[in-house]
Amino acid sequence: MNSICVYCGSAPGADPAFLDEAVVAGTLIAAQGLTLVYGGGRVGLMGAVADAALAAGGKVVGVMPADLVSQEIGHTGLTELKVVNSMHERKWAMAELADGFLCLPGGPGTFEEIFEQWTWALLGFHAKPCGFVNVSGYYDPLRKTVQHMADNGFLAQKYVDMLVYADTTAATIEAFRAYVPPPPKWSLAPVEQRY
Repeated sequence: MNSICVYCGSAPGADPAFLDEAVVAGTLIAAQGLTLVYGGGRVGLMGAVADAALAAGGKVVGVMPADLVSQEIGHTGLTELKVVNSMHERKWAMAELADGFLCLPGGPGTFEEIFEQWTWALLGFHAKPCGFVNVSGYYDPLRKTVQHMADNGFLAQKYVDMLVYADTTAATIEAFRAYVPPPPKWSLAPVEQRY
């Protein structure tokens, strides 16, 4: 594992523990010699995780659509800021750059991004881990909802179990290093990087 994509909020959130864990996440990713890949913002948890990784001497690659950069929310101090044309290109680029997808607390954009990667993983388009840092129980309701999908016949249990949930970034990354992907939902797609 060489890089981790972090999805998280463009706001700091209501609980100070969210911001604290973003700082821990950025610092830890850099300390482990991993490249941080993220959405390129300078605000909220996004800015905090990037600033922490940079402060710890890490490499940080941001990916952001040009229209958001022009609204001055792009981080100007990154190792690299890739400017793309659309949100679709942004997600694609982040997916190609990352070896795993780590989710800190966030809103609808955060959920949409991690759900896409999880869907691609269960279809076998890639074999990369997806996980949630469950700060202050933030992802407890989501975990119940995902289990509810399986309980009602819309998802095999092995695809529920492929998601990593941990209380800390350190535990999430440790689980990523031991991750073994399940067989893909359809036997047509080999478990390899295919976008």
